[in-house]
Amino acid sequence: MNNPTLLGTTDLAIGYGTIRLAEQLAIQLHAGSLTALLGPNGIGKSTLLLTLAGLQKPLNGHVLTSGQNVHTMAAKERARKIALVTTRRTDAALLTVEALVGLGRHPWTGPWGRFSAADQEAVERAMDQADIKHLRDRSVEHCSDGERQKVVIARALAQETPLLLLDEPTAFLDLPNRAAIVRLLRDKAATDVRAVLFSTHDLQLALDLCDRLLLMRGKEGVWQGTPQEALRSGELQRTFAGAGVRFDAEGTHRFLR
Repeated sequence: MNNPTLLGTTDLAIGYGTIRLAEQLAIQLHAGSLTALLGPNGIGKSTLLLTLAGLQKPLNGHVLTSGQNVHTMAAKERARKIALVTTRRTDAALLTVEALVGLGRHPWTGPWGRFSAADQEAVERAMDQADIKHLRDRSVEHCSDGERQKVVIARALAQETPLLLLDEPTAFLDLPNRAAIVRLLRDKAATDVRAVLFSTHDLQLALDLCDRLLLMRGKEGVWQGTPQEALRSGELQRTFAGAGVRFDAEGTHRFLR
């Protein structure tokens, strides 16, 4: 991979208090690459994303971007480098869709929060890319779960950071919209030369549309590589051993029960 590394970890351990969910995590996220974060339930995918975003302290090791430790950066500086979409329901019922997407521009606005023309253009572009411009004046509380999901993704796109981390961004979406969102993330990674990492349980979309996979194995660390490498080497099978899933490694990208 020739593209520069935008985020890297050294001997990272994640968890809470004395509970270690995963350790020995050596991770690299490269510019221009869409990476799917995969692993069994409870393995620590959400905790890893929070730790990489600087919102959860690591139990060991460091997370670096541009040579800086994300956990010692000022919040505004970190928000200019990393955008995060979580599974937590957004408490913004009184805001319109456009206003919520506009919150993504706050790391870039001045002390009074005034929008420039460039800020408004970023909001318009993000709503267009997430296909929610027709919802712009709707109250967020009147949006469906799927529409809300698109809105928070648009907010992260409007933030225009080199790193984009998303926890199950395709939750609540039907199959066509799930595929559309993953294609959008892939295009944003390639066109804007961003590093995009998202967790998902949709193995087929990850295999078909992602550049790389990041497989979590708890205290056995992680594995990174292309979908083809994961299939042919048996790494994907080992990651989900005991889950009742078998994978066809002959290029069809189907997983078989």
